[in-house]
Amino acid sequence: MFSRNSQYSKTSKPSRRNTRLRARQLSHTSHPSSRQTMPSNIPPLSTTEVSTPLAPERSQSWQIAPNLFTSFKYAWAGISYAFHTQRNFRIHTGVGTLALFLCWSLHVSNVEVAIICLTVGAVLVMELLNTALESLVDLTVGQTYHELAKIAKDCAAGAVLMAAIVAVLIAALIFAPPLWIQMNHYFAANAAIAGV
Repeated sequence: MFSRNSQYSKTSKPSRRNTRLRARQLSHTSHPSSRQTMPSNIPPLSTTEVSTPLAPERSQSWQIAPNLFTSFKYAWAGISYAFHTQRNFRIHTGVGTLALFLCWSLHVSNVEVAIICLTVGAVLVMELLNTALESLVDLTVGQTYHELAKIAKDCAAGAVLMAAIVAVLIAALIFAPPLWIQMNHYFAANAAIAGV
């Protein structure tokens, strides 16, 4: 992410702000006799903190969105990224669309439609969080293998799986009775036609 000669590399000297923060921690201890004096080579703290300039290509990533439209643009970029790169997100989106179509065709109640919408939304949110966590873990460990990274990714995938299982159970509870009624009407109509 940062170049080798960047101020954020591990080999660089501590910044002036970090030195001041360390001096502040040393001077603010709870017992007066355990206070350490601040070294003379550390400049006094000023009331205004000077921000360190960032690389131009990453300057926007550390700033708050200037308006609501930009915030929505960033959020939509995340959803679009997940849809284009994550196969499971596309599968969950398709299954959620099918569930909403079943709500319309089976004429389920408004409360049941709301439950289906919340369930589909929960699964999609879990998939987005899984994608974010996987990206963050990949950023942290890079191309190396780490057991804790595996645990983090497996647990996030397990959370999506649990949400999907619960969504299927809820869909079965909501859709099974009207589907059963529709099937009984269909078979009764066919039997009446065959009996005539």
